[in-house]
Amino acid sequence: MADEQLLEYLENFISEERKQRFLEVLEDRTKLLTVAIEDIYQMHNTSAVIRSCEVFGIQEAHIIESRFGKKLDSEIAMGAQKWVDVHRYKNTQNCIEALKLDGYKIIATTPHNDSNFLEDFRVEGKTALLFGTERNGLSQEAIDMSDGFLKIPMLGFTESLNISVSAAIILQHLTVKLRATDLEWGLTKEEKLEKRLDWTKKSVRSIDDILKRYETEIKNGDA
Repeated sequence: MADEQLLEYLENFISEERKQRFLEVLEDRTKLLTVAIEDIYQMHNTSAVIRSCEVFGIQEAHIIESRFGKKLDSEIAMGAQKWVDVHRYKNTQNCIEALKLDGYKIIATTPHNDSNFLEDFRVEGKTALLFGTERNGLSQEAIDMSDGFLKIPMLGFTESLNISVSAAIILQHLTVKLRATDLEWGLTKEEKLEKRLDWTKKSVRSIDDILKRYETEIKNGDA
């Protein structure tokens, strides 16, 4: 549970404009829709997907790192990783099982199989969009563990788009659709408080020193 007293204390160290911006952004955040990325070879593509999540209001992203690098490209993400909760997994099975345990339907994005076209797809509940590698797409394990399939219509000779482009197109399309539904897609009051506290901590310079000062004041009864 978020510490409202601590939040109130830390908000004294950020501008009123920033506080209001946090409130505005949180009104458009969702966890009903999330993204999982399987073993992306080029990390700048992973970073670009995280950036798209942030831009379109997706609060959580999941990264499967069985084989490749683990460092987000900050220049591509442009700080988006500060505002999106990134969860990491050692393998595909662990990621998908965790998402399913949390109530998510797994939708593999692939031009193959019996995929729904993007314009026909409907978000009906908690949905995790699964994206694969630039080279070979999703693994067979990911395909086998998925609950459904989704693809972007292609009118040219090229079979697929770059993953970061695909993610941006799909997220923009589905988040617009989602916000037009009667689904309770927004964050809960407690989730919003938790993110306000998290984002405020990330916005305060010398946060460790400030937190120590707060603990001292609490102990002395001054806060």
